[in-house]
Amino acid sequence: MFRPAMHRRRFLQTATAGFAAGSLSCTSPTFAAPPRPVIEIEYPYHGAVLNRRHGLQSADGLTIDVRGRAWAGALVTINGVAADHEGDRFRASLVLRDKETDLVAVAENAAGRQEARVRVVWDRHSEPRYRFSIDDNSFFLRDIFQKGYDSLFDCWYLKMLRDLNRKYGAKFSVNIYYTTGDDFRLPQFPDRYRGEWRDNSEWLKLAFHAHADKPDRPYQDAPPEKLLADLDQVAEQILRFAGPEAYAPPTVIHWGMTRQSALQPLTTRGVKALSGYFRQMNGVWDVNYRFGDEISEYLSRHDAWKDFDSGIVFSRVDIVGNSVPLDRIVSTLEPQIKDPDTAEILDLFTHEQYFWPFYRNYLPDHPQRLDAAIRWVTDHGYKPVFFHEGFLGGRE
Repeated sequence: MFRPAMHRRRFLQTATAGFAAGSLSCTSPTFAAPPRPVIEIEYPYHGAVLNRRHGLQSADGLTIDVRGRAWAGALVTINGVAADHEGDRFRASLVLRDKETDLVAVAENAAGRQEARVRVVWDRHSEPRYRFSIDDNSFFLRDIFQKGYDSLFDCWYLKMLRDLNRKYGAKFSVNIYYTTGDDFRLPQFPDRYRGEWRDNSEWLKLAFHAHADKPDRPYQDAPPEKLLADLDQVAEQILRFAGPEAYAPPTVIHWGMTRQSALQPLTTRGVKALSGYFRQMNGVWDVNYRFGDEISEYLSRHDAWKDFDSGIVFSRVDIVGNSVPLDRIVSTLEPQIKDPDTAEILDLFTHEQYFWPFYRNYLPDHPQRLDAAIRWVTDHGYKPVFFHEGFLGGRE
């Protein structure tokens, strides 16, 4: 494992001493674990997105508990407010008044002064809402191009989405490829439907997903320039054939994996939010934009987290429609609204290919799965949003 140079010398010195001691005593060397910080804030987490479910909201702000560990017997304050301190635990109530707040905990005793800080986001105007994103789209565009329909909605796939919009008010982010292969590329798609795209843009948006379905994980190790070039290529075509009203910046990158160095450049293309699974697969956190274990684990249990380095807010997908059987849609969603950390924003998700009978993993009941999920969230008071509008679809 890589170790920074300044610590490597210390490691070698310790190892040498341990070896010498071991030679004399015939015992294995031991290494002490790094000491805990003198003071640390355990809750809320750095980058946490907090809303009315996390405290007491009033005209003055959001009152939250701040908890952590510090020297036993030390005087602890948080942003100047004295904390209750028992043993090595401290706790204080603090009012958040701004969209972003730095929480600074200070511990003081005869030995000196130490501090810890985290920054949190207050979703001041939060309300129950859901976003529905459909990835891997290209077949419906090829179908419209090949059939030359009089209307976009002569394509059964778009008609299905429109029917769900008319029935529940649902909105859809349709994330598209540049090509399906040799038989279709976006430049072939006609611009004669621009009026229909515009007229339905309030509930139907097109966004970049990737250049193509294959290879898998195309941007996991690719330089940012490759990702941005593919994004620009797709965006140019959406603007050409659908117009600016129908265009949305991407909120899901194919496979949910990019270099960390690509995140800030993505903001130059209007990216404000990105969704991923943030799940362990074979013991490894994956579909997580290559964040470390700690952040991935946090996002696996929370609606959202903000990366202050890039300014992007990351959202955890709550359900993947093509992976959840129809009779388990409700039981998958129901626990989410019982947990204050996952109840406010529902990130609903599926993939286009499972709708098409020619696809090898075709799901005949895929439309019914969408209907069941959208009906359930609607019945429970969640309103449809686009994550690129406002703050995760809510008011700023």
